[in-house]
Amino acid sequence: MHPLLPPATGTRVAVSTGRLTAKAIGAVDSLIVLLPERARADVWKQLPRGEKLRKLAGKAAGPLPACVGRVDNARQTYLAVGRINANASSFELLTAARKMVSDASNHASGSFGVAALGFGEEAPRIEDALVAAGLAAIKPMPEFKKKPGPVRIRSLRLMGAHEKRPLERLLAEAAGNHLARWLTALPPNLLDATNYRDLVKDLAATHGWEYKAWSTRELKKLGAGAFLAVAQGNDDDSATIVRLRYRPETASDRAPVALVGKGIIFDTGGTNLKPFESMLDMHGDMQGSAVALGSLLALSQLGAPMAVDCWLALTENRTGPRAYKSQDLITALNGKTIQTVHTDAEGRMALADTLTLASREEPSLILDYATLTGACVNAVTTRYSGVFTNRPDWHPRLKRTGVASGERVWPFPIGEEFLEELKSPVADLMQCSIKGAGDHILAASFLAEFVEGNVPWVHIDLAASDREGGLAHIPSRFTGFGVRYTLALLLDDKLAAAE
Repeated sequence: MHPLLPPATGTRVAVSTGRLTAKAIGAVDSLIVLLPERARADVWKQLPRGEKLRKLAGKAAGPLPACVGRVDNARQTYLAVGRINANASSFELLTAARKMVSDASNHASGSFGVAALGFGEEAPRIEDALVAAGLAAIKPMPEFKKKPGPVRIRSLRLMGAHEKRPLERLLAEAAGNHLARWLTALPPNLLDATNYRDLVKDLAATHGWEYKAWSTRELKKLGAGAFLAVAQGNDDDSATIVRLRYRPETASDRAPVALVGKGIIFDTGGTNLKPFESMLDMHGDMQGSAVALGSLLALSQLGAPMAVDCWLALTENRTGPRAYKSQDLITALNGKTIQTVHTDAEGRMALADTLTLASREEPSLILDYATLTGACVNAVTTRYSGVFTNRPDWHPRLKRTGVASGERVWPFPIGEEFLEELKSPVADLMQCSIKGAGDHILAASFLAEFVEGNVPWVHIDLAASDREGGLAHIPSRFTGFGVRYTLALLLDDKLAAAE
């Protein structure tokens, strides 16, 4: 295993059914329970000192949990009880679960139990949110201290469930999301393009994916000038476009789904250098590629019955004597010429040629992921991500799937009218508008020009990829937003079969 891949945690995850007996509660160091806002007295009685807790909860106000305490047993089990509306949205449930898990992990360590009581048919949805938050909290983030911090959660048990049901989907989503967050958080001097490529090759060997990487020399022969314009400022020729192929025996006859990710290992802004604060965390500008890779991992672990290709555009955006400049004339892989305007609009350049390569293989659907524009953050904040598509009738279902998964998105228009802003006197397209208004829409409209053959395509501008304090069930700043959404689009909404 590549040394930069996340370590195996050894965490145990289990399901138990039946009532929360004293014996069951005594087997965990912390128990997190969610109840309906107006839980009946008989539901409270399933908890130790339930009547007393019910009275305390009646007086409680403010954030979760509503009441806490220690159970009088050998472990002194930490008990956290919160209440939530049974009809709460997925995002609200996941957020409440994250807060409950965070509180409990500050007071106890070791084995954790989670339970949802009194919700009837809604119980599985509440339980899934608690398990998802627990799995996200279990997964470590990169740490390079001489004395690492303690591991707070070592095992997770879903308790009091109505039936023993599989958790494979939640486990696969958690693994994919964790890989995305882990890679994004790695320092850029460790996860450089060479190590990233080698790490991906190791993952491919482990999971049985077909692996191919195009060198800069091969890309030059292909005519991938847009990608190479960004890569030419690097100190070496380590930049690459990688393609992975997942082909399960159960795959249908449909063309594969293509996942495409922007992998800018570090973004200085290039010749148009970023100011200090804007450049500080630009090791995270490769999160699009990490989300694409994490989504592939999750689908592969589940044995999803569809063929999937994963394309990663890996390079840095450096400054230096060879770096590309404003007003350079670039010829992309599809033959279109680009008048460069701002070298910090490098993501759309790297993705343009990668989208052309992906679309030429005639997939059933392309999903691309990129931390592409600050304009999208300005438009939807870091609570949502933006979605753009060449199938505008998909807007309602893209939004609906985001609500259902808890990874919320907001659709924006693209099209010919926006290309008016990208008219160039010397080339087929300008890279971006000089004025910069609506850059998220202009960037997506630009990318659409490199998707060949009218292949169905969805672009996700990851505004919600970086949020201090976490988002929904994810506790870390880098959220890995998109893995859960991708599985919902492909497995629940079946978007790849929509045409």
